[in-house]
Amino acid sequence: MLSVVRVHLPTDIPIVGCELSAYVLLRRGDSNLSPDDVTEASSTDSCFLQCRWFRLQGEQKVLVCCIHPSEPATLQCVQCFKAKLAQSQSLHCTQKCFIDSWRHHVTMHQQAADKRENGLEEGESPFMFDLNAAKALRSLDRSLSSAATHTAHHSNGSIYSSPFRMESHNQNREAGDIWCEVGQGRTYTRPTAAAHQRKTSRVIPAPSPTPRRLLSLNSLEGMVTEERQSSSGTFTLLSYNILSDLYANSDQYSYCPPWALAWTYRRQNLLREIVAYRADILCLQEVQSDHYEEFFAPGLEKHGYTSIYKKKTGEVYTGSIYVIDGCATFFRRDRFSLVKKYEVEFNKAAQSLSEALIPTTKKAALSRLLKDNVALIVVLEARDTGGFMGTQAVPGKRVQLLCVADTHIHANQELKDVKLWQVHTLLKGLEKITASADIPMLMAGDFNSVPGSAPHCLLSTGHVDPSHPDLQVDPLNILRPASKLCHSLPLVSAYESFARMNGIDPTVEKQRRRMDLTTSEPQFTNCTRDFLGTLDYIFYTVDSLTVESLLELLDEDTLRKDTALPSPEWSSDHIALLVEFRCKPRMRR
Repeated sequence: MLSVVRVHLPTDIPIVGCELSAYVLLRRGDSNLSPDDVTEASSTDSCFLQCRWFRLQGEQKVLVCCIHPSEPATLQCVQCFKAKLAQSQSLHCTQKCFIDSWRHHVTMHQQAADKRENGLEEGESPFMFDLNAAKALRSLDRSLSSAATHTAHHSNGSIYSSPFRMESHNQNREAGDIWCEVGQGRTYTRPTAAAHQRKTSRVIPAPSPTPRRLLSLNSLEGMVTEERQSSSGTFTLLSYNILSDLYANSDQYSYCPPWALAWTYRRQNLLREIVAYRADILCLQEVQSDHYEEFFAPGLEKHGYTSIYKKKTGEVYTGSIYVIDGCATFFRRDRFSLVKKYEVEFNKAAQSLSEALIPTTKKAALSRLLKDNVALIVVLEARDTGGFMGTQAVPGKRVQLLCVADTHIHANQELKDVKLWQVHTLLKGLEKITASADIPMLMAGDFNSVPGSAPHCLLSTGHVDPSHPDLQVDPLNILRPASKLCHSLPLVSAYESFARMNGIDPTVEKQRRRMDLTTSEPQFTNCTRDFLGTLDYIFYTVDSLTVESLLELLDEDTLRKDTALPSPEWSSDHIALLVEFRCKPRMRR
């Protein structure tokens, strides 16, 4: 006799475009437990596993709150409606929700006013994809077209726009609900008993992240990244730690709703975000090995990218397979071709270093230095697409070469010596490459080092001061003498350009407020409940490249409305960095 022991859904909130797979644990006739399917053909006692999925008829017309997407919307901001702003960002579930979010929400009105002054039209977020919801929103526009605008005073003195009420559009009907079958999957049905059922909340559209603009340093004109492509003579590079599912646990990120932390949701949201940036080169970190093979490589290949992957040297058993995260570098195949790749395993460098140590310290050295981190270095050649990057094709000569290093340095903040040793090892390898070929160099990734730390000083200044406090942590004596901690690459952090901008332009001031002017780096690239700081960087050789544009930074207040990252809107605990570069005329260093 077949019986059901347990039926489980990974989340009670289905999201449009995301898989929802049921887990069913069965007890077979021999009393053994199994999660495997029992088909009608393999049934021995007329009991088998059958799936039927149902959805409320007309549910797709339900509008949801932009702050709490699991709640139906009952209010819409008047000013957003009259200004024809993105409706998906103007809907709220309660009056309190609207008032609490007003400080963040009102910035949309100012941005829209700025765009109107510049002759630009406000459009729907490029991440919006639920067409049924869009139709319902247009219907809502017509029903509210005769309403009037008025204002009210909040208790803290700020003025907010009173919203429209729209309960009639989202009535929660229980009696007389009509359920329509929409698919088949894993649900147990016995011929002589009622089926085991699990009921979820309403299906909701995925939240729409606010588009980030790529800001030109020359004209200060911003452009939504999805609306642009690299101009002639330039290329763009993105660096992004996407938060591997291995580390996205509910204990560490308890503030993130379970459905938004689930990989089935995050992967789709991450892919939409990455594709919308339209970068020529992508440097991704914490890309899980199975997710690279099954999702990111084929998914980005459809958008014109070729990829190289290097996983860390240790693996974790996930219950069915061994996996680990690593670094993945993607490049547009219509703009670049791969010339050569170098895989850097810091464990191998640690093995070589330990051989030079006395036998009594070798075991301790390996225990401290073997951390499985890696780097991936690729040499790319620009394809001749009509003077790409300001160069013309010459028969028998390469158009333009680029060297791009993608890395993820060890995270433990107590092991300052290990971080510095890994960065120094990588820099020495890059020096060897530049010695054999005079080409522009880029280093991107999660360096797990804050501005002013020894690794950051080494990268940005070419050396580490002997009195730097990080050098006091050196139990293996691998950092001495401090004079050896140097390199000859003329590296500069790309986002320093925001700190160097001057003027009274509002865009300049907004970005400068998001910079730490004492370190000339962003105030943060990693934002969790317990940490706020910069760990990610894009460095470039200043003698061969110039920065043309930078992706605007996010402000902390906006992210804190969801406590921290990851959130329903942003699916990693890091933010993406994107830079547009232009190659300088070639010159020998």
